[in-house]
Amino acid sequence: MQFHPQLAFESHAAQNAYQSDALKNLLGYLQANSPFYKKLFAQHHINIHNIRSLHDLSFLPTTSKSDVQGHNWDFLCVPDKQVKEYTATSGTMGKPVEIALTEHDLQRLAYNEHQSFVCADGKADDIYQLMLTLDRQFMAGMAYYMGIRRLGATLVRTGPGLPSMQWDTINRLQPTSLVAVPSFLLKLIEYARENKIDLRNAPVQKAICIGESLRDADFELNALGQKIYNDWPLKLYSTYASTEMQTAFTECGAGMGCHHQPDLIILEILNEHGDSLKAGEYGEVTITTIGVEGMPLLRYRTGDICTFYDSPCSCGRNTRRLSPVLGRTQQMIKYKGTTIYPPAIFDILNNIAFIKEYVVEVFTNDLLLDEIRLHINTALPIDQCETKLRPMLQSRLRVMPLLQFHSAAAIQQMQFPVNSRKQVKFIDNRETP
Repeated sequence: MQFHPQLAFESHAAQNAYQSDALKNLLGYLQANSPFYKKLFAQHHINIHNIRSLHDLSFLPTTSKSDVQGHNWDFLCVPDKQVKEYTATSGTMGKPVEIALTEHDLQRLAYNEHQSFVCADGKADDIYQLMLTLDRQFMAGMAYYMGIRRLGATLVRTGPGLPSMQWDTINRLQPTSLVAVPSFLLKLIEYARENKIDLRNAPVQKAICIGESLRDADFELNALGQKIYNDWPLKLYSTYASTEMQTAFTECGAGMGCHHQPDLIILEILNEHGDSLKAGEYGEVTITTIGVEGMPLLRYRTGDICTFYDSPCSCGRNTRRLSPVLGRTQQMIKYKGTTIYPPAIFDILNNIAFIKEYVVEVFTNDLLLDEIRLHINTALPIDQCETKLRPMLQSRLRVMPLLQFHSAAAIQQMQFPVNSRKQVKFIDNRETP
């Protein structure tokens, strides 16, 4: 496969034409090599030769996380000997999924992240401090590493270690950029404050942020992003990705949404009935991979609720730009007549200074309805915290969750359970019907 980095700057018509050809090639590849899709096409009486353009996507069935979890190795399109790396999803939404990559897939992954860093104003003379794990089958850390190498920039692999170690490395090696989870930046800020480190004179100028949203729907910094920027005025870049799609959407300097890479992925936003939605309408992010050899995906519903915008961007790219994630379809909570997604609760709690850490839990109550419990660690006496917190939650959420208070150690244990490689801020304990 030839990569086409300039496609992002070409017209929508040129991008659609490229993707229509790529779709036809993918269908032929799946028909010949994928046990899962061969069976799916037969079940739905799909003649792949009738699919001639992106407009025909609606005639194809969608797939989901449960399909990949239930038939993991039926998605593999190459002999085992062609697999050069096994990665895996984190398993936060159920059983982890194994993703097998060929040598070509690894090169595609490196290209994808190289283009992401270029989009985020990356330069060869940058020094990136990579505060993410590269082990435990974690695709993202490996992808960032390869992308930075391809960019020609310098790497410092500190991993997700303690703030004291991170600051020691920053002081010694003077990195210009960080790659980190946004909430970890708050821990760096807190350590700097406690140890009288002058953040405004630190060498770091920007941060590529993964795993958590930095912006509201209007692209202004949300509570988490604003909290970081107020104390440490870095240039912040949001990203959106998943292990299954093997592709990232990344913000440019304009900060108006995460740019789509049209030579690597086909993007759809679908409603609950599977209908394609227009720019500005919220639905489920659905992707089709381009150029993946090992485990390509066709119309894969990610579970993430977003919208897209296709107006011209000041950076010159003509690609669709993905909004911040509103929530996940599986995480939608119906609570006392109100529909709530966990990120809305996160945003409120991130903006309250006396809340140190938290976990949001949803469970099924005695009436078989959704119930929300907030697990909180606070710097205030519990009764004082509760008195202040209740009106804030009622005014913003219009409903009042249950509150439970914990020590810092107990919250830490909830957020980092055994064998988890990601911080957990949402626990779904609802009974399945």
